Amino acid sequence: MINTVTVNRPPMGRQQAIQLPVWRRRLLLALVLAGFTVLIGRSVYLQSTHKQFLQQKGDARYSRNLTLPAHRGMITDRNGEPLAISTPVESIWANPPNLEMNREQTQKLAKLLDLKADNITKKLENNPREFVYLKRRIPPELARQVMSLKIPGIYMQREYRRYYPAGEIAAHLVGFTGVDEIGREGFELAAQDLLSGKEGSRRVIKDRQGRIVEDLEAVKVPQDGKDLVLAIDRRVQYLAHRELVKAVEQHKAKAGAVVVLDAKSGEVLAMTNVPSYNPNNPVNLAGRARNRAIVDIFEPGSTLKPFTVAAALESGTVTTQTQIHTSPGWFRVGNATVRDVHPQGTIDAATVIQKSSNVGSAKMALGLEPKYLWNVFNQVGFGQLANIGFPGEASGRLRDYKTWRPIEQATMSYGHGISMTLLQLARAYTVFANDGEVRPVSLLKQKDLQVGQQVFSAKTAQDMLHMMELAVLPGGTAPRAQIAGYRVAGKTGTAHKLGVGGYQADKYVSSFVGMAPASNPRLIMAVMIDEPTAGQYYGGAVAAPVFSAVMSGALRMLAIPQDAPNDNIVIPPEQAPEVKEMV
Repeated sequence: MINTVTVNRPPMGRQQAIQLPVWRRRLLLALVLAGFTVLIGRSVYLQSTHKQFLQQKGDARYSRNLTLPAHRGMITDRNGEPLAISTPVESIWANPPNLEMNREQTQKLAKLLDLKADNITKKLENNPREFVYLKRRIPPELARQVMSLKIPGIYMQREYRRYYPAGEIAAHLVGFTGVDEIGREGFELAAQDLLSGKEGSRRVIKDRQGRIVEDLEAVKVPQDGKDLVLAIDRRVQYLAHRELVKAVEQHKAKAGAVVVLDAKSGEVLAMTNVPSYNPNNPVNLAGRARNRAIVDIFEPGSTLKPFTVAAALESGTVTTQTQIHTSPGWFRVGNATVRDVHPQGTIDAATVIQKSSNVGSAKMALGLEPKYLWNVFNQVGFGQLANIGFPGEASGRLRDYKTWRPIEQATMSYGHGISMTLLQLARAYTVFANDGEVRPVSLLKQKDLQVGQQVFSAKTAQDMLHMMELAVLPGGTAPRAQIAGYRVAGKTGTAHKLGVGGYQADKYVSSFVGMAPASNPRLIMAVMIDEPTAGQYYGGAVAAPVFSAVMSGALRMLAIPQDAPNDNIVIPPEQAPEVKEMV
């Protein structure tokens, strides 16, 4: 017999209710509510107070500020011929964090860019920067070949490269720019703000392949640079440079410079220096980048005598008929001696210029008050900047007249003890071309004629032109400066160079400054040859031929009417002694 036990169970579907203490229920509810409060607070914080930070982080991954380069202005000559222009090129850059490039792609990239694969890897590997240049300013066709490799993280960027069509011919005036198109020399440096303009910008979103997905902000349009028009005439500039190179090579000189001015406007039609350099590839610039005509000073020697004679004529202490006793070819000033290379006896003012007499010039200067002579030199621009807006311009040296001793006043009359640039010397000669009015000079093309300063009377200026014509004819120091079809007026200079311990016996600066046509000067040209060593060193033999060749071509290029027959050149007889000068 089986005993059965009956167990009472709750009906199916019914569960026993779990009863929690009231405090535990309230604690759990409070924790849930607190969690939701923290989440809501965090959300509000991130979406409002800290919104800018998150946007910056997001933007850093996908948005980019693209620079829109401004087109740099051209530099042209007075006739619109380009001297400096910008051409479009491409630069290749990488974003290392996004870069995906295998060994084979690295080798192909290195070959195209003419770089070493190991250097590319070293430059980009583990680099946290988001912008690294690989190679700048390459031809667009080469850049397209690089991009055809389709390497993620490699991009190209449009830039501009400066090109100088005239090369070394105008290098010292135009200058050049660096890799970022910032001027380094010449007008590229002096007019940087004018030429460069202002860059624009464009904010975009890019995907990982570097493709632009969306423009975020309106484009800030770049402002292109303005063009700069120089006063030089490229044809005259080329001619001057060619002849200067020949002269420096022929006479084995250290250097040389030429300045050609429009006598009426003061505009610089040519300014060239040797040695020069190629601004398209500016390497090995030591001693080559200086614009010697503006930044180097030298003692002008006898090219200063016309100003001494003109000052004497203007003061009335001397007339064109006054006889000056120069025998026996020397005279004492204190403990020093002033000498002539060729004793002339008793001569007039015109012969002082024609024969380049140091004794005659010194005696004229000593007959003037120091203050008066200093004032003449100062008014024609010696010892002060020409204010042409060119970097490195030198002012030269004109000492205060109160410190002059008699011997210094005497030697200064023929260009010793005073220093200047070639441009200052050329500018000073405008006083003889404009009836006694010295004109300001300009390296930029001028629209209006600039007002000058009256220094001498018109009669004194005309008298000096006549005297300087004699210097160019046989019997003068510069017959090699003559030009067929034109009358020429000018003056030579041959000066010992100043060195450590005094003047150096075997080093010279040879110079010539002249004007044509002498009947109404339209062009002024100054030539300086530094340390000729091939045997000849007198200004009439070294610098005057350069003047003749350049001035002859320039007068015809500019269609300036002749004032003499074509057979006006008078060649000195072979047996005639060379008229030498030395200061």
